[in-house]
Amino acid sequence: MSAKAISEATGKDILNRFLNVNGASGAAQCRFATVNTETDWSQLTVQNPWLLNTPLVVKPDQLIKRRGKLGLIGVKKNFEQCKQWIGERINKDQKIGNAVGKLRNFIIEPFVPHEESEEMYVCIYSHRSADTILFYHQGGVDIGDVDAKALKLDVLVNNQTSVEEITTKLLVHVADAATKKRIANFIFALYNAYVDLYFTYLEINPLVVTKDNMYILDLAAKLDATADFICRPKWGDVCYPPPFGRDAYPEEAYIADLDAKSGASLKLTILNRNGRIWTMVAGGGASVIYSDTICDLGGASELANYGEYSGAPSEQQTYEYAKTILTLMTSSPKHPDGKVLITGGGIANFTNVAATFRGIITALREFQPKLVEHNVSIFVRRAGPNYQEGLRKMREFGSTLGIPLHVFGPETHMTAICGMALGKRAIPQTATAEFSTANFLLPGGQQAQSELKAAETAVSNNGGIGSSPQSIKLPPISADDSLTNDAVSNNVANAHSRKFFSNKTKAIVWGMQQRAVQSMLDFDFICRRDEPSVVAMVYPFTGDHKQKYYWGHKEILIPVYKKMSDAVRNHKDVDVMVNFASLRSAYDSTLEVLEFPQIRTVAIIAEGIPENMTRKLIVAADKKGVSIIGPATVGGVKPGCFKIGNTGGMLDNILHSKLYRPGSVAYVSRSGGMSNELNNIVSKATDGVVEGIAIGGDRYPGSTFMDHILRYQADPEAKLIVLLGEVGGTEEYEVCAALKDGRITKPLVAWCIGTCASMFTSEVQFGHAGSCANSDRETASAKNKALREAGAYVPDSFDSLGDLIQQVYAELVKSGRIVPKEEVPPPTVPMDYSWARELGLIRKPASFMTSICDERGQELLYAGMPISEVLSKDVGIGGVVSLLWFQRSLPPFVCKFFEMCLMVTADHGPAVSGAHNTIVCARAGKDLVSSVVSGLLTIGDRFGGALDGSARQFSEAYDSNLHPMDFVNQMRKEGRLIMGIGHRVKSINNPDVRVKIIKEFVLENFPSAPLLRYALEVEKITTSKKPNLILNVDGVIATSFVDMLRNCGSFTSEEAQEYINIGAINSLFVLGRSIGFIGHYMDQKRLKQGLYRHPWDDISYVMPEQFN
Repeated sequence: MSAKAISEATGKDILNRFLNVNGASGAAQCRFATVNTETDWSQLTVQNPWLLNTPLVVKPDQLIKRRGKLGLIGVKKNFEQCKQWIGERINKDQKIGNAVGKLRNFIIEPFVPHEESEEMYVCIYSHRSADTILFYHQGGVDIGDVDAKALKLDVLVNNQTSVEEITTKLLVHVADAATKKRIANFIFALYNAYVDLYFTYLEINPLVVTKDNMYILDLAAKLDATADFICRPKWGDVCYPPPFGRDAYPEEAYIADLDAKSGASLKLTILNRNGRIWTMVAGGGASVIYSDTICDLGGASELANYGEYSGAPSEQQTYEYAKTILTLMTSSPKHPDGKVLITGGGIANFTNVAATFRGIITALREFQPKLVEHNVSIFVRRAGPNYQEGLRKMREFGSTLGIPLHVFGPETHMTAICGMALGKRAIPQTATAEFSTANFLLPGGQQAQSELKAAETAVSNNGGIGSSPQSIKLPPISADDSLTNDAVSNNVANAHSRKFFSNKTKAIVWGMQQRAVQSMLDFDFICRRDEPSVVAMVYPFTGDHKQKYYWGHKEILIPVYKKMSDAVRNHKDVDVMVNFASLRSAYDSTLEVLEFPQIRTVAIIAEGIPENMTRKLIVAADKKGVSIIGPATVGGVKPGCFKIGNTGGMLDNILHSKLYRPGSVAYVSRSGGMSNELNNIVSKATDGVVEGIAIGGDRYPGSTFMDHILRYQADPEAKLIVLLGEVGGTEEYEVCAALKDGRITKPLVAWCIGTCASMFTSEVQFGHAGSCANSDRETASAKNKALREAGAYVPDSFDSLGDLIQQVYAELVKSGRIVPKEEVPPPTVPMDYSWARELGLIRKPASFMTSICDERGQELLYAGMPISEVLSKDVGIGGVVSLLWFQRSLPPFVCKFFEMCLMVTADHGPAVSGAHNTIVCARAGKDLVSSVVSGLLTIGDRFGGALDGSARQFSEAYDSNLHPMDFVNQMRKEGRLIMGIGHRVKSINNPDVRVKIIKEFVLENFPSAPLLRYALEVEKITTSKKPNLILNVDGVIATSFVDMLRNCGSFTSEEAQEYINIGAINSLFVLGRSIGFIGHYMDQKRLKQGLYRHPWDDISYVMPEQFN
């Protein structure tokens, strides 16, 4: 949502800080104090001492309109009376209209003595082409119909107003010249603040204008929340309160936070905490339609929530969303009829259905006992990329859930599951599921299809899943469109006949959207285009290069440019730009492309562009004669010619919806997700789509319904027009006017979604930014009524939209105005390897195998243990080593042993070879990794690497039952050193403390340490010959490590021997010494040591004799 209401206190605080920055407003600072359930009254008077010595006004601050009329303002009260007034109302139920809620937030202000004649009215609001300033010289609670009374000044987008213009157009009824000037200055400053601070609505009633000052008494305002990334430094942390009658729930705040941190869209509004009907719907438009259908079926009072997830959320994000819904559902009281969860959605364009379903399944599995306890029934309908796998997994999981779980795909009408869930429609025992994708049969599809043949016949005999049980009376079709008035036809043709796309259309794509580009190229190929539609890409974050894509069976290269100017200059035949820039950069990148006359159409995909920026883009595009599709859209499609980005979804949906060749039906909708559903509906009801555009869900789409409907009216290939409007805005009334005055003569089937809005007791902002009715005229019901009266074909509900389209189409075929298109089989496009593997169509041996770590799921796993558990159990570094090196959680004494070894082997001074190498490299200017690696490469039999050799020698001798003396004699006889025995500095008289620490720990904590004891016996023999032939650190760690493997109880003897053979014991020294090497590197850098050169006097130069 973009325009969000703020509290009166927030609005006055913002104006206090910035109103006078935008010119001398002449208004007094707004003094106020806020009170809620947690207010400390004694502290309140300390922070606002004026409360104790000023007459006061007190009122609730919860987005309540006409508080004076409702008796919700206390006037001329002292502080104690205000406390009493609030105490009598706080946390008490209050009914306002149909909404019942508790008063929890109040605002106290100084009472301003004034005459009624000093009250005035000021309001500023934004619409598509301008900001409108309203002024009336009388204000207050009895102002009445201000729209009819007030004087208006429209400030066009990108224009400015002046004090003089305000004076002449708004203040004609203000007699006093000085007062008029003061008010004009105030309105001028107010408007500048309005624009600079991205307000979308600002009403002051009354503005009190006394001889000495001006006072803002009551204020109502909305901000463009999408401008947060611009205005946060000025706004501060703004809290957007819910409409009165609906409490703010922490779960809503949690989902809003997830939404803010995600590139996807996640929305949640709790309507009835104790309702029995819960929804989890994918798609902004689809979510509204599901709510409509539930309300139409009589479920409004039991509908618990409104929400949507869309825009390709990750598995983890979907899990969090589903978990939140299930928490709410199962924490409210049980319902005698049980509860239902409707997990629906349209046909996705680019969201991986299987991935999102994995998140939902994980949440359902987690809540399985509670779902059974609350007697929950689940109904699923979804389609889109990889939906077959998603539905299959959902069906498999449903058989183990212990509650009814019914699963349907695109063969079922989108909202049919609502009737099933509410007991208004029979539940088919077997769904006619799709078992192929594109031209490929999915695993198990052959068997499943044969099993379903009989079921499909039974379903078709019953009228089909999703067919409406009611018959629709079809109004008569008007006269043939070829016989329309010539003048009307000429006007339409001149203004709106430009075709956006053809089979020769060439486009530039802004952004590194490889999947979307490949989708466009695959569409081109199955449409039998001669050349790819995407000829270049622009990505300013890399240098110029080429990107590889597939064109049918072969690979092609598409150039990627750093600058838009280079792309346009090198590709003169381009006239379309598909802009995938983020909401922060879409404005600038679109303005840039408008400078190139050859670009005639721009599609802006990003959602959340501030409304002021969008309006400026619309003005700039209009001046250049450029058409904009979007923002907040998936784009559009012209079958057989061109598609924008991810429109139409995967190839299987494009083939099923017959988008590879033109049909006879043209549609326009707001919703991108619903445009794909329309593709499906139209393909089943008619010979297919000739063109379809999703204009976008924002309040101000770049092009309007009428822009495209008039194009379709002028297009001889478009025989039937479909409009899918929605609640909010008034664009549909322009369509009504065009139907009445004859500009639209072709049959028009129309439906506006959002009819449920009037059934809610409080205002609900639906998924799209523009889906909110600000007046009765903007409701979906009013629009549907107006369209029907104007001559459009309007169904009774979305459920019957497809049936009405089919009947109108059949009438057109019968009358000869449509000759159904002949089916032409499209060429086969090879499926991408990664997608084919995900669908289970192919198999290939993996290049790598791993058994210690898995990062693919909701959280990282170490040997099967979630990282959260690793941290919560505080297993330490030793525990992590045990998981990643040995695939199991080893006993605490083993983990402690690992950590001791790491500590004692971390460093042994700068003189040893590894540290020396690290220091030399660091001083030579090498980076951290290179320096540490140079040190690690010195580890071997002579330095540090004796652990494996020592373990092998001692264990072989011990296992052979060699007496320690025989072992020493044998090694001497063979001329081999005993690994782990001997030290350059330490001796029996100067023992190594590190050895002592480890030896004592092992002997005290290990269940058994026979090999260490054997090594200590060997040490007695060797030190008797020479004092420095002691058991060194390598030896004590190596023998202790073997004892751990053999005696800790976690390994078999074969496993223990395998770890010895593969050289695992040396790992402790490598890991430990890396710590020291890093320390030496950082030390040298910190000391800023220069290049090391070894001194001559420490080198013995011995040249060959013949050269001396």
